[in-house]
Amino acid sequence: MSVAPIRKILAGALAAALALAAAGCAGNARKAAPAHDDSLQRVMLEERELVMGLDGTFSPMAFTDESGEIVGFDVDVAQEVCDRLGIRLVKKVIDWSTKEDALNSGEIDCIWGAMSATPARAEAMNLSDPYMQNELIFVVSRNSDVRVMDDLRGKRVGVQPASTVEEVLEASDIYPDITVVLTDHDNLLRKLQDGELDAILTDSVLAYYFLYTSEEQYYVLSDSLGEEGYVIGFRKGDQALRDKVQEIIYEMGADGTLGEICRKWFGCDITIVR
Repeated sequence: MSVAPIRKILAGALAAALALAAAGCAGNARKAAPAHDDSLQRVMLEERELVMGLDGTFSPMAFTDESGEIVGFDVDVAQEVCDRLGIRLVKKVIDWSTKEDALNSGEIDCIWGAMSATPARAEAMNLSDPYMQNELIFVVSRNSDVRVMDDLRGKRVGVQPASTVEEVLEASDIYPDITVVLTDHDNLLRKLQDGELDAILTDSVLAYYFLYTSEEQYYVLSDSLGEEGYVIGFRKGDQALRDKVQEIIYEMGADGTLGEICRKWFGCDITIVR
């Protein structure tokens, strides 16, 4: 199978996301909050703020702009949620490799920023329903001789450390025969462009934003390593907070606010919340 220009596959990827939106999305079912659950009261009445833990290098979901401000799609959605709750949003950059520690210690109230749902994370956290569907894709430069995933053997492949992308790559058939280079997401394409990497494996939602707006031409391999949904992670016992945030996100999907925010960052609505 051959590679396809990014602009040609963008429409197909967005159409697939919209099809998933029409079908609806599945996630953690709403459960009754335990009697001792004061998570919503704590955030709304005591602290009067929601501390959002994020990586800060996931353009356009959550990243630091040239002025030093943390911005992005997830940040705008979280801000709207907090505005509707009448509380302040606090954006806190955390070490992604120890994000669960930051959550369980009370340093943050939620993990929010292009976090993929996995069985391990569902076990460790109270996850929201997915709000975007994502595919793990390989990107190569215009002049690459790589045509299919098997051609990557002997090549340097870049991935974000401590991510589901790294975990999936480690479980793939090609893993023993490639050189894995770990770097934060916003440096992956730069290293690819500079020739430091032969390919990158990354989230399609993030890659399409970069590649579609880039003046350089890249290609996406037809092979992928699976699909996953983006979710928000809360502490296991914080059911009331999780459910209230989820309720507002569904309201935002129904009244068009979520789609409006998505169009600001992606040019169209690729969320799966309706």
